[in-house]
Amino acid sequence: MKKSHTSYGDAGFSQFLRMAFQRHLGHDEADFEKPIIGICNTYSEVNRCHSHIKPLVEAIKQGVIAAGGTPLEFPMISLGEMFISPTTMMYRNLAAMDTEEMISAQPIDGVVLIGGCDKMLPAQLMGAASANKPAIAFTGGPMGNGQYKGQTLGACSDCRHFWQEYKAGTVCEEELKNINAQLAPTAGHCMVMGSASTIAACAEAIGMMLPGACAAPATVNERMRLARETGKAIVHLVEKDIRPSNIMSKRAFENGIRTLMAVGGSTNAVIHLIAIARRLGIHLTLEDFERLSRTTPFIANLRPAGQYQMEDLYHAGGIPAVLKELSPLLNLNELTVTGKTLGENLSNVQVDEVYRNIIRPFHEPLHKDGGITILRGNLAPNGAIIKPKAAINKALLKHRGKAVVFTSISDMERRVNDPNLEVDQDSVLVLQNAGPVGAPGMPEAGMIPIPNKLLKQGVRDMVRLSDCRMSGTAFGTVVLHVAPEAAVGGAIGLVKDGDWIELDVENRSLELLVSEEELERRRKEWKPPHFSDHKRGYGWLYRRHVLQADEGCDFDFLVPEPRSIQPDIHSIHELEEEKV
Repeated sequence: MKKSHTSYGDAGFSQFLRMAFQRHLGHDEADFEKPIIGICNTYSEVNRCHSHIKPLVEAIKQGVIAAGGTPLEFPMISLGEMFISPTTMMYRNLAAMDTEEMISAQPIDGVVLIGGCDKMLPAQLMGAASANKPAIAFTGGPMGNGQYKGQTLGACSDCRHFWQEYKAGTVCEEELKNINAQLAPTAGHCMVMGSASTIAACAEAIGMMLPGACAAPATVNERMRLARETGKAIVHLVEKDIRPSNIMSKRAFENGIRTLMAVGGSTNAVIHLIAIARRLGIHLTLEDFERLSRTTPFIANLRPAGQYQMEDLYHAGGIPAVLKELSPLLNLNELTVTGKTLGENLSNVQVDEVYRNIIRPFHEPLHKDGGITILRGNLAPNGAIIKPKAAINKALLKHRGKAVVFTSISDMERRVNDPNLEVDQDSVLVLQNAGPVGAPGMPEAGMIPIPNKLLKQGVRDMVRLSDCRMSGTAFGTVVLHVAPEAAVGGAIGLVKDGDWIELDVENRSLELLVSEEELERRRKEWKPPHFSDHKRGYGWLYRRHVLQADEGCDFDFLVPEPRSIQPDIHSIHELEEEKV
């Protein structure tokens, strides 16, 4: 508490005044000589994935006190994927700024970060990396499995599956209503290997979360025990002065990337891991993801790319069991929040043979390589990504088709189900101007809806590509994060209806089959979009300073490295101002 104080021009008076005001909680003066632990509370009734956090906060406090610290919780921005407009990704950086500034500004020695829904834990890890006080991550945990007529349901993979079937006419409205009531049956975040579960898995692999804390469901006693242990652990991190920069090394991030690939995790994790790493001056690139994906076996049989869910993974041993299988490939000497190395944490872990259908042996994987593939070509010179194992029609992974172009999300919503839309099952659906700048915020619209008329013909998958994202719970042959995006002059913005596009996942290529001369002509005709929204405030700030997907979509002024060369976004705004 003496390390920082509000400035009144007299340090002694500042401490005297603070002591007078901090007595309101009933603490003795001696309590503030102990390690002061901030608990970054993200409780919210709007963000349903965090509505159960209060008892966990109390358990963390008990752990802090048991270890000799003094816990003080404080609120921060809470983002819920389904309840934030236009998208939580737009506010991830705001939550990261909130986290960083409150950790830095407040008189705390260490902090517990309580994540859950998709963007919360990435934002908190970004902020904690920049603040660099001792920190540990914890989440509210995944929901328990849903059930409907003997079938296991998982939010929100089944949200998408059954909605698609409803539009196809194979599920009636009454049945859809009954299914809806079972899709999210308990507290917690999505129970498939979506973005929330993926980031928790990566955080555990990187060393920022206690072993086992990713997979334990929100509803089991083990999560309360882990909350208490997290409270104890942060006190020990403060006493040993172990900071995020001591844990989150380049080699630790490689462990996180391998885990992402082994569990078939969310494509969103690529953006988040790049952003977290760059806060520490670690330059992760798409090539790092591709290199590690090629040599990492896909061993966790989890939805949406597999069969099981987080509750099943928990019973099978959780992420520690996955890491044990991956250990021949991991950097085992990296420090973790336990104060031990990753290898020491895994020394006594064993994978129960009963659960080999969930966690496959290292030498008998589901697939020989990882769950995410990086694509390049004239359509994505700075890269794009795809989850090949989530494709429904594997034949589409090598495909050539004519483009059906939507120039914005609103254009797509307006025309995709038009009976007169010229589209067939071989078409390539292209969504433009839905990226970080164009949308803004890069929403999860990348799983472009299959036109109703094709659904009713039995079509369940098509090649789709965009400069935006999709939920980690989504599926299909979907190319995402095409960079640079359309709104800053990327090649995806030059695609026209009827252009031939070739996708070749095996050869990592994505090509627009148009001559370079024609593309150059289109580039000369291209004009920056005119944005009529976000003339002030955070939206204005976001659009002017957000980086591209391959750079983590952080703000250029928050990363300790110069911005890479890319189309000048600021020129767009200068042109707009001239028009005004």
